[in-house]
Amino acid sequence: MAYQVDSTTQGMTRSPGVTALLEEHAGLEARLADPDVHADAALARSLGRRYAALSPTVATVGELSAAEADLDDARELAREDPAFAAEATEIEGRVEALRARLAEQLVPRDPADANDVVVEVKSGEGGEESALFAGDLLRMYSRYAERRGWRVEVLSATESDLGGFKDVTVTVTAPGNDPEGVWAWLKYEGGVHRVQRVPVTESQGRIHTSAAGVLVYPEAEDAPDVEIDEKDLRVDVFRSSGKGGQGVNTTDSAVRITHLPTGVVVSCQNERSQLQNKARALEVLRSRLQAMADEAEQAQASAERRSQVRTVDRSERVRTYNFPENRISDHRIGYKSHDLDRVLDGDLDGVLDALRAADRSERMARAADEASS
Repeated sequence: MAYQVDSTTQGMTRSPGVTALLEEHAGLEARLADPDVHADAALARSLGRRYAALSPTVATVGELSAAEADLDDARELAREDPAFAAEATEIEGRVEALRARLAEQLVPRDPADANDVVVEVKSGEGGEESALFAGDLLRMYSRYAERRGWRVEVLSATESDLGGFKDVTVTVTAPGNDPEGVWAWLKYEGGVHRVQRVPVTESQGRIHTSAAGVLVYPEAEDAPDVEIDEKDLRVDVFRSSGKGGQGVNTTDSAVRITHLPTGVVVSCQNERSQLQNKARALEVLRSRLQAMADEAEQAQASAERRSQVRTVDRSERVRTYNFPENRISDHRIGYKSHDLDRVLDGDLDGVLDALRAADRSERMARAADEASS
């Protein structure tokens, strides 16, 4: 839900948008105090995340209300005693800073920000070197997830001869108390990632360029735009391969589902039974189809609007990893840094913060344009 507020006016804390936000927050607090709500774990998790997402804005509203009251008092005192003028000026600065923070927090957000995600990494140009780079990307995301306390689960994987991945699909999930969720951070990773380095297979020491593709989409707790007809599915079973602990390679329990109308293929081999793998693969398929439906809608809605950060064309090259110069470059926003070794070890904060800031600036500009039109 978006709360539109004119940030240039005074009395932001008494605007209809802020009042509605406070009412929603109070309503969520009351529902979460109801033991019956927690009998439905999925509902309680969804409500908890929404409550956590609204809480920082509610805290800012409280701070701003208090600061505005202090400012009124200071101005009253300053009229009687000029010695209080300096205090009033200091409080004015604090009020303006809080108003700016609240205006930013009230900018409409991506409704899927709180969702967990599915990440697919596939090798591309470059043969075995591309597969090794796909493995490097998976490790990068896994280590970043570990830093944030997220859980990574491998659903399916096809390894290459040298230990990389021809393709690998994982889910990344956040604990229920995370106020934002995984999509808020990893949604910028979709696209072609290019690497420039000397491959382990290169005997002449020459630098090669290869690429791997990354697809990221939110797990859909419900998918209102997706209807899956069993007649549209081809289900194949096969023997699990790769690392997976005891039980792998003993039965034909892995499942591959092809959605015939779209050609989308999903696999799952992580669960112990064929039935469990099929159920999990259907969940991933539903999320994938919902993401495709969302992107088609976004493409139509933004056909005449250039996006600085997101792109519907996921085949677009988004980032280059240059090993000789220890440089990472994100081509969408012109970001560059010379800490590639740290980034590949999971320290993605710099590039993701820059992408989020660009996204936030675009959303604020768009909101201002819509408010003035």
